[in-house]
Amino acid sequence: MIRRCPYSEPQLIANDSNCYHFRFRGGNAIRFASFVLGSLLLISCGGEQEPEPVIRPVRYVQVFSTGGSRVRTFSGTARSAVESPLSFKVPGTIRRLPVEVGDSVRAGRLIADLDPTDHQLQVQEAQASLAQARAQERNAAAEYERVRLMWEDNNASKSALDAARAASESAEATMEVTEQRLEIARLQLSYTRLTAPVAGAVAEVSAEVNQNVNAGQVIVLLTSGSRLEVVVAVPEVLISQIREGSSEIVTFDAMPDRTFPATVTEVGVTPTAMGTTFPVIVLLDEPDPDIRSGMAAEVGFRFESADPRERFLVPPFAVAEDRDGRFVYIVEPTEPGLGIAHRRSVDVGELTSDGLEVFQGLSDGDLLVSAGISRIQEGLEVKLLGAEPAGS
Repeated sequence: MIRRCPYSEPQLIANDSNCYHFRFRGGNAIRFASFVLGSLLLISCGGEQEPEPVIRPVRYVQVFSTGGSRVRTFSGTARSAVESPLSFKVPGTIRRLPVEVGDSVRAGRLIADLDPTDHQLQVQEAQASLAQARAQERNAAAEYERVRLMWEDNNASKSALDAARAASESAEATMEVTEQRLEIARLQLSYTRLTAPVAGAVAEVSAEVNQNVNAGQVIVLLTSGSRLEVVVAVPEVLISQIREGSSEIVTFDAMPDRTFPATVTEVGVTPTAMGTTFPVIVLLDEPDPDIRSGMAAEVGFRFESADPRERFLVPPFAVAEDRDGRFVYIVEPTEPGLGIAHRRSVDVGELTSDGLEVFQGLSDGDLLVSAGISRIQEGLEVKLLGAEPAGS
């Protein structure tokens, strides 16, 4: 038997088999269906969010052509050939700092000093301890001498003699240790004065009066020597062709019409923080009063090769091929660590032990995608991972 509830809204109907269903009257069915459909749409729309674009990571290598004879320039900064970062050997509070950037100083001139009060007290304490130790040493020595004379007259035992001698030797050792402590305290006091080790010019002042500084913290950078040097970063694919002692040409942005001969003095054996370049230092052959430390410079290196053809050696898996031919992806940097990938068609040569030859399609300094090429496309934003050797 079926019972009906006396309502105009949807009614719950029960039958004898304990099954239930809804029955609607008139327009109530339409209104209820609309309500359910709207609720489902709200639930489905409320939880959806547009996914953030994925920035695909790629590895890259900076490429440079090899072969032929050409001059390549690398940017660097001039600096003094001798730089002395000056710091205190003890911590403390700066009391005086009588130098400024640009000052010329002679050897031995005061650069800065610390408040010496604490160290003076330590010296006084060590002096008092030494005076006490000396008094004890004299008493112990006199006691030993007295017991020794008594022992010679058979008026003291051997054990008493040994004890007096041990006490005398202990007091003497204590006095020596106290003398060393006094010397250390005096040295600590002398370390509160910072003086110029050589004549030079103040290039940088990194502290202020009344500032608390730690031992080893650089207070002043002192430069000396009339000849300047330039530090540049050379890519790893070219570093093996640079030799110490070779002659190069340096130009400065402030003096574009002049050139300065220089000599390579150091060729780095470990990479810089970037991991793909090595430091090279060239020393100007002659001093020039117009050149200042910190000036922007460019150093031109001439690279010679027995192979007259100019080519790029790239990792073989950096080159792909489709129906349009062989191609690579070059990354154009947009901000630190990010860039836009661009496709370039290339003409390749032979596969050598140093990499695959590319004769056309690349330029010096291009950032070549070396891994992940199958998952990128033209115009895709990518994240730059660590660089790899060009010939790997």
